[in-house]
Amino acid sequence: MNDWPDGRNGEQGNGYGRRSAGGRPEGARVPQAQRRGVPPQSPGYGQGAGPGRDNGYGNGNGYADSYDGGYNTGQVYGGSGGAGGAGVPPQRGGGSGAGQAPDWRRRIKIGALVLVVTVLAVSIGTYFWADSKLRREVDLSVVIDRPDGGKGTNYLIVGTDSRDGMSDEEKKKLHTGSAEGSRTDSMMILHTGSNGPTLISLPRDTDVQIPSFKGSQSGKVFPAQTSHKKLNAAFAEDGAPLLVRTVEAKTGLRIDHYVEIGFAGFANVVDAIGGVDLDIPKAFKDKKSGADFQAGEQTLNGEQALAFVRTRYAFAGSDLDRTKNQQKFLSALASQTATPSTIINPFRFYPAAGAGLDTLVVDKDMSLWSLGSMFFAMKGVTSGDGTSMNMPIAGQSGGNLLWDEAKVKQLVSQLNNDEKVTVTGN
Repeated sequence: MNDWPDGRNGEQGNGYGRRSAGGRPEGARVPQAQRRGVPPQSPGYGQGAGPGRDNGYGNGNGYADSYDGGYNTGQVYGGSGGAGGAGVPPQRGGGSGAGQAPDWRRRIKIGALVLVVTVLAVSIGTYFWADSKLRREVDLSVVIDRPDGGKGTNYLIVGTDSRDGMSDEEKKKLHTGSAEGSRTDSMMILHTGSNGPTLISLPRDTDVQIPSFKGSQSGKVFPAQTSHKKLNAAFAEDGAPLLVRTVEAKTGLRIDHYVEIGFAGFANVVDAIGGVDLDIPKAFKDKKSGADFQAGEQTLNGEQALAFVRTRYAFAGSDLDRTKNQQKFLSALASQTATPSTIINPFRFYPAAGAGLDTLVVDKDMSLWSLGSMFFAMKGVTSGDGTSMNMPIAGQSGGNLLWDEAKVKQLVSQLNNDEKVTVTGN
């Protein structure tokens, strides 16, 4: 006869009334609580493994209640298991619910993606906004008898005394006068290439003969002039196309791009970036331009900057000294605008771009990329990666400056071949 309460006759945990492998010794008394079916630990639902129970019904593993005659399948229904096995603690990952740790890797990836998309959208929007501001008004296709292009890129940069859009109060404040029309106060050729940028000033008093040209408005071809004039007369006579035609005929350099800025635009750009830092080696004054500077490092606002680049009568070298100051200032301006702190910061970039692009007049083939390359090349001149100079001068005649033709020819050859410039100017 089988002894069900004690399971003394049991030999295996997977039979009825047999002793399991881990059962009690023969004749051992089963605790009263187990005989009544009371589990030794609070029940739950989990898994566990352990020694077999007396009188177990199954394969030698335990039911969490661990009472004699239990259903022994190896599954433990208990949070911590019963006497027959240890419970497995709840897992932390992979599910959802209160207390779950956030997936930071996923959040970082999503955040980075949103940032990239936002920056890209802003960049594209900024590009089209800035592109729409450019005044592409100069048609270089009307220029005739052009020299062959060399290596690198040549920009003709022109500062004019245009007073367009200026009130009488602004004209008085900036000492511009009220003359009608527009004349050139400064002209420079910026060459960019593999040997660094070269910035060359063309004195406005340069002696020239106006070559044959096609009128920018009439389309009529005018014959070459025999009289000698100053270089800025070409601009006064037929604007940018004739100035380009005259510079190309005088130098033998092909002008790839044209950039022009007037008085108001120049001053507004300087004010928009918060002024330009400049070291003035010697104090000077000039009533006509309104200049009144002490020696030393200082920050020039728009009004002061305009006076600085226009002054000529305060210097012994007159226009030659003025061109040196113009180069120095424009390079400093480029150094402060072509920087991440200006380009990335919308509070600096948009005012500067709005003030400058509205007043810039460029050729019809000018792109924002080319314009940006020009500013970074001018910055390179200041940083020592390039060369700045005046066109070599041999003397003067009737108040007009005569170029040193031999040096000019050598300079042009070096620029066209994109060689290192060894020629020096005045």
